[in-house]
Amino acid sequence: MLKPSIAVYSVCAITPKMLKKMHVRGLLLDIDNTLTTHDNPEPAPGVEDWIARMRAAGILLRIVSNNHPPRVEPFAERLGIPCICDGKKPLSDGFRRAVEDMGLTKDEVCVVGDQLYTDILGANLFGCLSIFTRPIAPESWKKQTFIRIKRILEKPFLPKQYIGKQN
Repeated sequence: MLKPSIAVYSVCAITPKMLKKMHVRGLLLDIDNTLTTHDNPEPAPGVEDWIARMRAAGILLRIVSNNHPPRVEPFAERLGIPCICDGKKPLSDGFRRAVEDMGLTKDEVCVVGDQLYTDILGANLFGCLSIFTRPIAPESWKKQTFIRIKRILEKPFLPKQYIGKQN
């Protein structure tokens, strides 16, 4: 249940060609440590160009985040991507709402995220493909203690092979 379909070093390593081979027409994207660092209002370097490439290839995008609207909505608006806040990952509700909003089926979407116990487990419980991204940066013990503990628990289950360039 913690095994992703594919693992990449960065979201920017995901290509339209890769998604076409997987028969994916839509991506359900996490924010923190996937598209940017925690609480950062600016996308990580390369993310905006990557989003433009996805759009040019006809890939539909939705953000599904466990964060609350004050964090998610301004970030999603900046990127021009509709969002689901308070997604309750790994439960399926946020994924289901995003897929319905896209007009796709769960067989046509892929969850992209940096956490095995929320993003990847959630994708597997929902019954769709998943892409694990290496976290952009380590979490702070002060601000994200719970996530740091999850990172320790994830270690034995982390993928052994990644696609793309290591940062």
